[in-house]
Amino acid sequence: MKSVIALLIMLAPVAAHSQLLKCVGTDGKVEYATQCPSGTKEIQTGIRNVPSASPPPAQQKSLAEREADFRKRQTEGTEARQKEEKKATESQERRADCEQARAYLNSLQAGNRIARFDPKSGERIYLDDPDRPAEIARAQRAVDGNCK
Repeated sequence: MKSVIALLIMLAPVAAHSQLLKCVGTDGKVEYATQCPSGTKEIQTGIRNVPSASPPPAQQKSLAEREADFRKRQTEGTEARQKEEKKATESQERRADCEQARAYLNSLQAGNRIARFDPKSGERIYLDDPDRPAEIARAQRAVDGNCK
Protein backbone atom coordinates (compact mmCIF):
# COMPACT_ATOMS: atom_id res chain seq x y z
CA MET A 1 0.00 0.00 0.00
CA LYS A 2 2.83 2.38 0.86
CA SER A 3 4.48 1.72 -2.48
CA VAL A 4 1.25 2.56 -4.34
CA ILE A 5 0.94 5.87 -2.46
CA ALA A 6 4.61 6.65 -3.14
CA LEU A 7 4.12 5.88 -6.85
CA LEU A 8 1.06 8.17 -7.01
CA ILE A 9 2.96 10.97 -5.31
CA MET A 10 5.84 10.62 -7.78
CA LEU A 11 3.50 10.55 -10.79
CA ALA A 12 1.42 13.54 -9.67
CA PRO A 13 3.82 16.13 -11.13
CA VAL A 14 3.99 14.17 -14.40
CA ALA A 15 0.20 14.08 -14.63
CA ALA A 16 0.06 17.79 -14.02
CA HIS A 17 1.86 18.44 -17.32
CA SER A 18 -0.08 16.03 -19.49
CA GLN A 19 -2.73 16.24 -22.19
CA LEU A 20 -6.37 15.29 -21.73
CA LEU A 21 -7.57 12.67 -24.22
CA LYS A 22 -11.07 11.56 -25.19
CA CYS A 23 -11.30 7.76 -25.14
CA VAL A 24 -14.25 6.18 -26.99
CA GLY A 25 -14.86 2.49 -26.26
CA THR A 26 -16.30 -0.10 -28.70
CA ASP A 27 -19.70 0.20 -27.02
CA GLY A 28 -19.65 4.02 -27.49
CA LYS A 29 -18.85 4.83 -23.90
CA VAL A 30 -16.78 8.03 -23.62
CA GLU A 31 -14.07 8.53 -21.02
CA TYR A 32 -11.59 11.31 -20.53
CA ALA A 33 -8.11 10.39 -19.35
CA THR A 34 -4.43 11.14 -19.80
CA GLN A 35 -3.90 7.65 -21.26
CA CYS A 36 -6.60 5.69 -23.01
CA PRO A 37 -7.16 2.06 -21.98
CA SER A 38 -6.53 -0.64 -24.58
CA GLY A 39 -9.43 -1.31 -26.93
CA THR A 40 -10.55 2.35 -27.03
CA LYS A 41 -10.18 4.93 -29.74
CA GLU A 42 -8.00 7.89 -28.77
CA ILE A 43 -9.15 11.37 -29.83
CA GLN A 44 -7.07 14.49 -29.21
CA THR A 45 -8.99 17.19 -27.31
CA GLY A 46 -6.32 19.87 -27.47
CA ILE A 47 -6.69 20.42 -23.74
CA ARG A 48 -3.34 20.56 -22.00
CA ASN A 49 -2.88 20.56 -18.27
CA VAL A 50 0.17 22.77 -18.21
CA PRO A 51 0.44 25.50 -15.65
CA SER A 52 0.05 28.77 -17.47
CA ALA A 53 2.75 31.33 -17.27
CA SER A 54 1.83 33.61 -14.43
CA PRO A 55 1.78 37.32 -15.10
CA PRO A 56 4.90 39.16 -14.04
CA PRO A 57 4.80 40.16 -10.40
CA ALA A 58 3.83 43.73 -9.67
CA GLN A 59 6.64 46.12 -9.08
CA GLN A 60 7.73 45.82 -5.47
CA LYS A 61 7.24 48.91 -3.36
CA SER A 62 10.25 50.41 -1.71
CA LEU A 63 10.74 50.03 2.01
CA ALA A 64 9.78 53.66 2.59
CA GLU A 65 6.52 53.23 0.65
CA ARG A 66 5.65 50.05 2.55
CA GLU A 67 6.44 51.79 5.85
CA ALA A 68 4.22 54.75 4.87
CA ASP A 69 1.38 52.38 3.93
CA PHE A 70 1.78 50.55 7.23
CA ARG A 71 1.67 53.78 9.23
CA LYS A 72 -1.38 54.94 7.28
CA ARG A 73 -3.23 51.67 8.00
CA GLN A 74 -2.19 51.88 11.65
CA THR A 75 -3.46 55.47 11.94
CA GLU A 76 -6.74 54.61 10.22
CA GLY A 77 -7.22 51.64 12.56
CA THR A 78 -6.57 53.79 15.62
CA GLU A 79 -8.99 56.45 14.43
CA ALA A 80 -11.66 53.83 13.74
CA ARG A 81 -11.22 52.32 17.22
CA GLN A 82 -11.44 55.77 18.84
CA LYS A 83 -14.59 56.55 16.86
CA GLU A 84 -16.18 53.25 17.95
CA GLU A 85 -15.22 53.86 21.59
CA LYS A 86 -16.69 57.38 21.45
CA LYS A 87 -19.90 56.05 19.91
CA ALA A 88 -20.15 53.34 22.59
CA THR A 89 -19.57 55.88 25.37
CA GLU A 90 -22.22 58.22 23.97
CA SER A 91 -24.64 55.32 23.71
CA GLN A 92 -24.04 54.34 27.33
CA GLU A 93 -24.49 57.94 28.50
CA ARG A 94 -27.72 58.26 26.52
CA ARG A 95 -29.00 54.98 27.99
CA ALA A 96 -28.17 56.20 31.54
CA ASP A 97 -29.85 59.57 30.89
CA CYS A 98 -32.91 57.76 29.55
CA GLU A 99 -33.17 55.52 32.60
CA GLN A 100 -32.77 58.49 34.95
CA ALA A 101 -35.40 60.54 33.11
CA ARG A 102 -37.87 57.62 33.15
CA ALA A 103 -37.30 57.01 36.84
CA TYR A 104 -37.91 60.70 37.60
CA LEU A 105 -41.07 60.74 35.46
CA ASN A 106 -42.36 57.59 37.20
CA SER A 107 -41.71 59.21 40.60
CA LEU A 108 -43.65 62.30 39.56
CA GLN A 109 -46.55 60.29 38.18
CA ALA A 110 -46.69 58.11 41.30
CA GLY A 111 -47.10 61.21 43.45
CA ASN A 112 -43.84 60.77 45.35
CA ARG A 113 -42.50 63.74 47.19
CA ILE A 114 -39.85 65.46 45.10
CA ALA A 115 -37.26 67.66 46.78
CA ARG A 116 -34.70 70.04 45.29
CA PHE A 117 -32.01 72.18 46.79
CA ASP A 118 -32.19 75.93 46.46
CA PRO A 119 -28.85 77.02 44.94
CA LYS A 120 -28.88 80.35 46.81
CA SER A 121 -29.73 79.21 50.31
CA GLY A 122 -28.93 75.49 50.08
CA GLU A 123 -32.29 74.63 51.64
CA ARG A 124 -34.44 71.73 50.55
CA ILE A 125 -37.53 72.82 48.58
CA TYR A 126 -40.38 70.38 47.92
CA LEU A 127 -42.40 70.31 44.71
CA ASP A 128 -45.93 71.61 45.32
CA ASP A 129 -49.02 69.99 43.83
CA PRO A 130 -49.84 72.94 41.54
CA ASP A 131 -46.32 72.75 40.06
CA ARG A 132 -46.48 68.97 39.51
CA PRO A 133 -48.21 68.97 36.03
CA ALA A 134 -45.63 71.39 34.61
CA GLU A 135 -42.81 69.28 36.05
CA ILE A 136 -44.38 66.09 34.61
CA ALA A 137 -44.53 67.75 31.18
CA ARG A 138 -40.85 68.79 31.49
CA ALA A 139 -39.88 65.27 32.59
CA GLN A 140 -41.83 63.77 29.67
CA ARG A 141 -39.89 66.03 27.24
CA ALA A 142 -36.65 64.82 28.86
CA VAL A 143 -37.73 61.20 28.38
CA ASP A 144 -38.70 61.86 24.75
CA GLY A 145 -35.36 63.56 24.08
CA ASN A 146 -33.16 60.98 25.77
CA CYS A 147 -34.99 57.75 24.91
CA LYS A 148 -34.90 57.50 21.13
